[in-house]
Amino acid sequence: MIRALYDWTMRLAARPRATYALGIVSFAESSFFPIPPDALLLPMVLARPKSAWWLAFVCTAASVAGAVAGYFIGALLFESVARPILTLYGYGDKFAEFAAMYNEWGAWIVLIGGLTPFPFKVVTIASGATGFNLLVFVLSSIAARGLRFFLVAGLLRWIGPPIRDFIERRLGLVFTLGLVLLIGGFAAIRFIH
Repeated sequence: MIRALYDWTMRLAARPRATYALGIVSFAESSFFPIPPDALLLPMVLARPKSAWWLAFVCTAASVAGAVAGYFIGALLFESVARPILTLYGYGDKFAEFAAMYNEWGAWIVLIGGLTPFPFKVVTIASGATGFNLLVFVLSSIAARGLRFFLVAGLLRWIGPPIRDFIERRLGLVFTLGLVLLIGGFAAIRFIH
């Protein structure tokens, strides 16, 4: 089943319209969607290495646009939309405590949240809900997401064929590691609060 899913993803990633899907997933992941855009970025760069920089740009731009949407969800729709999302990720009860710390360390939180498997939507919503400076938020988001996606795309473009061979030979291991990172991000949320 994993092999069939991998083959389907690689075929999808090679299609010209896959870039639109990458943009949509990148936007949604920054504001409410649980699946990171890396799930599409990796196979797309492996399938089209000459497009690596363009794909990283699309991922970054859409992710930052989604981050701004998440910011405004937190700022304008806290009770109706943001609180249920924060509760889903384990921050509903301790948000007041978190907000006080957030305003002091906000830029670092945005940078770390944007670079790690930590769910970025929690950071974007919290930024709006706490009234964190919008300009600092956007600049930190550009830096974090740009660094993350351009680094991933660059490494895949540079070492592409050996990485693709490694993934295809050890698909079960790669899938397990991806799952561990995803679950680890959610566990980090529980541990931090």
